[in-house]
Amino acid sequence: MSRIGLGFDTHKLEVNRDFWLGGIQIPYDKGATGHSDADVLIHAICDALLGAAGLGDIGTHFPDTSSEFKDIDSKVLLKRTLNLITEKGYTIGNLDTTIVLQNPKISSYMPEMIKTLAEVLKTDESRISIKAKTSEKLGFIGREEGLSAYAIVLLQES
Repeated sequence: MSRIGLGFDTHKLEVNRDFWLGGIQIPYDKGATGHSDADVLIHAICDALLGAAGLGDIGTHFPDTSSEFKDIDSKVLLKRTLNLITEKGYTIGNLDTTIVLQNPKISSYMPEMIKTLAEVLKTDESRISIKAKTSEKLGFIGREEGLSAYAIVLLQES
């Protein structure tokens, strides 16, 4: 049996914060704010994986009220999420993602993000797709106040 999951996340951008996206740090004068490192892409992926496996959402497993997850590297959350879906008997068929941000331009960082995510998820890079879009300067994303990410995953029984 195959199962599909959809994930979404959004974070506010602020100056003087490290900018983590897809498990890597990207040089920029702003970074996302959140309880963890605020990696919006990894959070969307976690939600997609958890949803596909029928395991709820990221907040259920890694609540922002817990000091255990304060400033945590989101790759740790992704590893734990992978363990949860593996325990349920699933493997990743493929993962497709879209990041929506006005700046910075991230196309040159996508190969490193894919490599990093593939290593954490213990899957082949060919199973991971990352796309980036702007919001054409509209809304909070267009004003560079925040960013969002979407992820959809196909899980297959092991």
